[in-house]
Amino acid sequence: MRKNSCFSLIVILFFGLSTQAQSKKWTLEECVKYALENNISIKQSELDTQTAAIDKRGALGNFLPSINATTNHSWNIGLNQDITTGLLRNQTTQFTSAGANVGIDIYKGLQNQNNLRKANLALIASKYQLLKIQEDIALNVANAFLQVLFNKENLKVQQEQLSINEKQLNRATELVNVGSIPRGDVLDIKANLALNRQNVVAAENTLLISKLSLAQLLQLKDFEGFDVVDATSMNEGVTILSQTPSAILDKAKETRTALKIAQTNLEIAQKNLVIAKGAFQPTIQGFYGFNTRISYADVAIVSGGTIVTKPANPFWTQFSDNKGQSFGAQLSIPVFNGFSAKNNVERSKVNLEKSKIALEQQNLDLQRTIYAAFTDAKGALNANVSAIAALESRQEAYNYAKEKFAVGLMNSFDFNQAQTLFVNAQSEVLRTKYDYIFKIKILEFYFGIPIIKN
Repeated sequence: MRKNSCFSLIVILFFGLSTQAQSKKWTLEECVKYALENNISIKQSELDTQTAAIDKRGALGNFLPSINATTNHSWNIGLNQDITTGLLRNQTTQFTSAGANVGIDIYKGLQNQNNLRKANLALIASKYQLLKIQEDIALNVANAFLQVLFNKENLKVQQEQLSINEKQLNRATELVNVGSIPRGDVLDIKANLALNRQNVVAAENTLLISKLSLAQLLQLKDFEGFDVVDATSMNEGVTILSQTPSAILDKAKETRTALKIAQTNLEIAQKNLVIAKGAFQPTIQGFYGFNTRISYADVAIVSGGTIVTKPANPFWTQFSDNKGQSFGAQLSIPVFNGFSAKNNVERSKVNLEKSKIALEQQNLDLQRTIYAAFTDAKGALNANVSAIAALESRQEAYNYAKEKFAVGLMNSFDFNQAQTLFVNAQSEVLRTKYDYIFKIKILEFYFGIPIIKN
């Protein structure tokens, strides 16, 4: 009995926690932060940044000397000359040799210095690229989040209208029973009610699809029961519209990541041209070499006019006695290399011109985008204001039609028309509201205001 009680308690706790997890509603801040932490494109860009950091370490390594050590040990087996008799005989001899070489660039047309500067710029560009991906994802998440909110409110409108129509059907049935309205009006209301139910189902499906789209954008592995809060703290004010498009453009030129990427790519192209020109200059390299050898064969010496042998000297004695060193500098002057250096310079010049054009195009695109975004935001605001005014009129017209229909002074067709116009006006207010919010967020984004506060 006690085991059954424990098992029941565990089941209750499990399902309680499961229900609690599914009932969690995500805020916009949580959605954006989760996307920034888990998006695959961001992870790939972070790896690109790590690669750029490795390339920078490689550029720093070009200033350091290169050191290589070599050693080998060999056996010679077969006919060898005997050092005492001069005759050939089969014997085995062993030799060991060792050496080390050090090289360092003294002058290389400033290519090492320029490669380091280029690596620094490439690292900066990769960080800017990572930031741009993060900004784009934040905007996409905000747009998907607002779409879910719009679909939620639209579903509420459809459900509320369905409830009103159900009550209206009951009222119309009563009026038919007392003979105030014809039976055909009840049939029209039932048909309209069926259409309302279809609208509710369609709104539910649209909401579900928008939730799935947002969950997939967040790359959630388990998005069953995923939902968002019913409101957002996004600023719906018109503060940004008090700015002029030129002021927003000036601010965007200071903060826009895409512009910084284009500017950095231009500086990288300039460094590539300088590096390519450096191949025309002579290079000076310093070097140092050390070598020694050890033999394990017997050594012939003359003692008392007779040639005799003695064992080979100890390893470290030979290592010291046979050592040799070399050092110096090597000057290399490029004379002709099949136009390779010249072609690299010309290619770098072309890429530099491309980077200049890309930067100019980015400036033009930014100007056009900001002026269009400003116009869209003002238009969205005006559309929302007009939609609200239209809704107020449609609300009054619907209320008046409902009163006339309740006393049998309006037929069901005209009443359904007034009702449809009222529902459409409600949906239009919602659409223009969230369209306005998103376009304001885009304008604020260009002005340097982040999607979410850190």
